[in-house]
Amino acid sequence: MSQNQKDRTNTADPEVAPTAVRRQFSNAEKLRILEEANACTEPGEIGALLRREGIYSSYLSRWRKTRDQGLLEDGKDRKRGPKPPANKEMVEEMGELRCENKRLRRRLAQAEVIIEAQKKLSQILGVSLTEAETAEPR
Repeated sequence: MSQNQKDRTNTADPEVAPTAVRRQFSNAEKLRILEEANACTEPGEIGALLRREGIYSSYLSRWRKTRDQGLLEDGKDRKRGPKPPANKEMVEEMGELRCENKRLRRRLAQAEVIIEAQKKLSQILGVSLTEAETAEPR
């Protein structure tokens, strides 16, 4: 294999585009860039800063809002996704109580059906419930 053929196999294919990697900024980097942007006084300095850092001006406005909310302090990275409820223990307890309430309602309905059946049976047999209560157990 000639040297020319070896060089062609080691070079990257110009037809294949590299995959883009999304750039992420730490809170410290965001604060540093905001400080530099605030220090810019001459026209065009902010544009040069944006080009040097490779960011858009919308990043600055978004980062200023989050800084004003106090979310850019060190150690306060925002977590993405749904937030857990603030009263998680209360929600769990409420769910348990609802299950227990449902179970007790079913037992109450069952007991009411049994009592109704006993009343009808006592009417059919002609037995008074007060007589049965006063009779001594054997």
